[in-house]
Amino acid sequence: MILITSCKKSVIDEPLVEKKGIQLFTNAQFGSLLTDKEGKTLYFFANDVNGTANCTGGCEAVWPLYYSADASTDLNLDKSQVSEITRADGKKQSTYKGYPLYYYASDVASGDTKGDGVGGIWFVAKPDYSLMLANAQLIGSNGKSYTSLYVEGTGNTKYFTDAAGRTLYSFSPDKNNKNTFTKADLSNNSIWPVYEIDTKVLPSVITKDLISVIDVFGKKQMTYKGWPLYYFSQDAKRGDNKGVSIGAVPGFWPVLTPTSLIAPLP
Repeated sequence: MILITSCKKSVIDEPLVEKKGIQLFTNAQFGSLLTDKEGKTLYFFANDVNGTANCTGGCEAVWPLYYSADASTDLNLDKSQVSEITRADGKKQSTYKGYPLYYYASDVASGDTKGDGVGGIWFVAKPDYSLMLANAQLIGSNGKSYTSLYVEGTGNTKYFTDAAGRTLYSFSPDKNNKNTFTKADLSNNSIWPVYEIDTKVLPSVITKDLISVIDVFGKKQMTYKGWPLYYFSQDAKRGDNKGVSIGAVPGFWPVLTPTSLIAPLP
């Protein structure tokens, strides 16, 4: 009699894959977020909208930079979005979707998210934001600097961008959930393209009740407080906000901010 034995490997014989680089973690409050290999939460800084690390000196003591030479071993993470920069101080820093990544010094245990919302400019790093917040100088296509009141001057303004740092605008004549700019044949959509997205993955300064999606001649356009959202075609790179100087007066195409008023009813 020939004895046949099983050739299946025992589960305990399977090698464990060592975690390296950025990992995805599901948090009860924030959903999917980015952590390091030990499970410590990573953060985005609104001042870094142009892809440059602006947290230096004393800021870095509170928000230490994150860097790993390994992109990620997490099969669910889009590794094409992981990169790195060399900062002005010569240090390397990992990025996701162009945003430099940081820790928060007060996060002690894995899963802590104490840094989210600090100063209204620090947010847990998520792989799937529909909107992000920038905190940067407004510089129109005319090269002039503007304040949040659209008068010439310097000082950062908090405003919304897409997940890759591209500025979003509203059109002053628009009404609540009513796009009055885009033509039916979409012939002017190449100048001020509608922001097409229908998901609502938001930073903690925005609640989902402030977001809607409207149909604009077959395109799904996101609105914030009733204001339809647009890109400006001349914003060639992340962080550009040239559209603020276009129109009859500066701010005719304003950026949207957490304190923007609700769009007027039609």
